[in-house]
Amino acid sequence: MSVRTRLTLVYGALFLVTSAVLVAVMYVLTARTLDQRLPERTSVDPQVAAKLRVLVASKDFSQILAVKADADRRLAQQKHDVLEGLLQTSLLTMVVLGVLAVVIGYLVAGRMLRPLNKVTATARRLSESTLHERIALDGPQDEIKDLADTFDRMLDRLNRAFDAQRRFVANASHELRTPLTINRTVLEVALASRRNPPETKALADVLLGNTERHERLIEGLLLLARSERELTARTPTPLPDVVRGALGDLDGRTGEVDVEARLAPAEVAGDPVLLERCAMNLLENAVKYNVRDGRVWVRTGVRGGEAFLQVVNTGRAVPGYEAERIYEPFRRLRADRVGSAEGAGLGLSIVRAVVGAHGGTIETVPRRGGGLSITVRLPAAEREAAVPA
Repeated sequence: MSVRTRLTLVYGALFLVTSAVLVAVMYVLTARTLDQRLPERTSVDPQVAAKLRVLVASKDFSQILAVKADADRRLAQQKHDVLEGLLQTSLLTMVVLGVLAVVIGYLVAGRMLRPLNKVTATARRLSESTLHERIALDGPQDEIKDLADTFDRMLDRLNRAFDAQRRFVANASHELRTPLTINRTVLEVALASRRNPPETKALADVLLGNTERHERLIEGLLLLARSERELTARTPTPLPDVVRGALGDLDGRTGEVDVEARLAPAEVAGDPVLLERCAMNLLENAVKYNVRDGRVWVRTGVRGGEAFLQVVNTGRAVPGYEAERIYEPFRRLRADRVGSAEGAGLGLSIVRAVVGAHGGTIETVPRRGGGLSITVRLPAAEREAAVPA
C-alpha cells in the first residue's frame, strides 16, 4: 500500500476507535442517569398513584404487587428503548462520520504528501543530461523541505561529478590519441623511406603494430566509458539494418568462416552507432574465436514483446561457469587470448555496457559441440497507431 493509503487507514482507524470509546462512555453515563432520575418521575405518575391508593384502601396486596411489577416493567422497557435508540443513533452517526473521516483523511494525506510527489516526479525525470534541474521546494522548513533540499545538494554533487567525467573523457581522448597519431605518422614515414636499412624498417613495422594495438585499446576504453553512460537521445532503429551495417564492415575479414544471416523485422529505440558497435563486436568475437571452416548464425526478430539479436558460432567448448566471465574487461578464457594482438579484450565488455544502457539483457549459453550462443534482448520500440485519413 502507498503511504497515502496507510495514512488514510491510520486516520480512519483512530477516528473509529475514538468514536467507539465516546459512544461507550455516553451509553454508560446515559444508563446511569436513567437509573437515577426515571424512577422519581414514574413514582409521581397520577394514574399509578390513584390506582395504588384504591388498592391500599381495599387491602388487596396481590394487586398492589402486580401494579408495582407492571410499573417496573414499563420503567425497564422505557430505559431499554431510550438506550437502544441512543445506541442505534450513535452507531449510525459514527459510521457516517467514519466514512467522512476516511475521505477527508485521504484528501488531507494527499495534500500533505504532494511535496513528496514533486520530489519523486523530479527524480524520475532527471537523467545525465538534466542534472542541472532542481526541486526548489517552497514551504516551511519541515522534514519534507529538508529532504528536498538534501536531494538538491546531492544533485549538485552528481552534476559536478558527471561534468568532471565528461571533461576527463574528452581530455583523455585528445591527450592519448594525439601522441599515438604522431607516432604512427613517424613510423609510416620511416617505412616509406628508401634510405632506412631493413633492420630499421622491421623495427618500425613492429612498433607500428604495437601503436595500432594501443589505438584499439584506447578506442575501446573510451567507447566503453561512453557506452556505460545513460542515453541522452533514443532513435527508432531497425535491428536488421544494424546487423547489415556490421556485416558490411566485417566483409572480407571472415576468412574461412561462413556467416549465415536470417534477419526478421525488429525495431528498438536507442543509439544506432552504439547498437551497430554492439552487433559488430558480437560478430567479430564469433568469427575471431571460431574454428577452421566454422560457421556463424545471426538472427533478429521479436519474441515476447522484446526485440532480439542472436549470434551463434562454432568454436572450442566453453565451460558453463565461464560463460559470464567473458564480459569482464580484459578477461579471456584461455592463455592463448592473453597475448593476442588482434584485440584488447574489451569487445564483449562494450556489448554488455551498450545493452545495459538500452535497458536490455544478455543470455549466454555454451553451444553443444563448441562455441557460444549469445542472445541480446532489447525493449521493442513502441509504434504509434496509424490514424486513418
